[in-house]
Amino acid sequence: MSGQGDLFTPRAEERMSFVLRLRARGIADVAVLRALELVPRHLFVPHVYADLAWRDIALPIACGQTMSEPYQLARVMEALQARPDQRVLEVGAGSGYATAILARLGTQVVSFERYRTLATEASVRLRELGLENVRVIHGDGLAPDADIGVFDRIILDGAVADVPPEVMALLARDGIVIFAREDAEGRCHMIRRADEKSAGLRDAILFPCRAMALARGKSTTF
Repeated sequence: MSGQGDLFTPRAEERMSFVLRLRARGIADVAVLRALELVPRHLFVPHVYADLAWRDIALPIACGQTMSEPYQLARVMEALQARPDQRVLEVGAGSGYATAILARLGTQVVSFERYRTLATEASVRLRELGLENVRVIHGDGLAPDADIGVFDRIILDGAVADVPPEVMALLARDGIVIFAREDAEGRCHMIRRADEKSAGLRDAILFPCRAMALARGKSTTF
């Protein structure tokens, strides 16, 4: 829950080192780097991992899920090209860390999470950080209601065989979808699907990644 990282307060130098390491690995988007610096990652992980939160590593969270390493998240955010005042649909809120990054970028975020525990805790963290441009829904983000509206950007925080038609139907014209997908050899890659006007929807492989499979439906256990 919120406050679990209160016993660990990173020094300014540690946050700066965190950002510089990401820049050294090629992250150049200033807005993305600033958002990663501002969002207190240590508040989004179990307290036993708080001292590791500002390292570029994946960390376990509740409900058997994992928070991606910051570098992978930063690359996704760069590829998403989210701009202030755009609407973003996130499938898989997890701890709410990526949701907070999207909110810091100025977007209006609707985030689905199938685990009630994660959805509740993410909502509390985001509210206590004063991020009002976010809505976390406990539900199946792979089968959203059509009346939720359209989105300029969609991000699936996990691997799927393909983006479900119900999700693609919510993508606005000239929109972008980011998701992970395994190839025939079982290798997982992050994919950017963009609406390129006259060319239609096109997929581009971004980079190899590690991603847990996204499951359908609400969890009945957490």
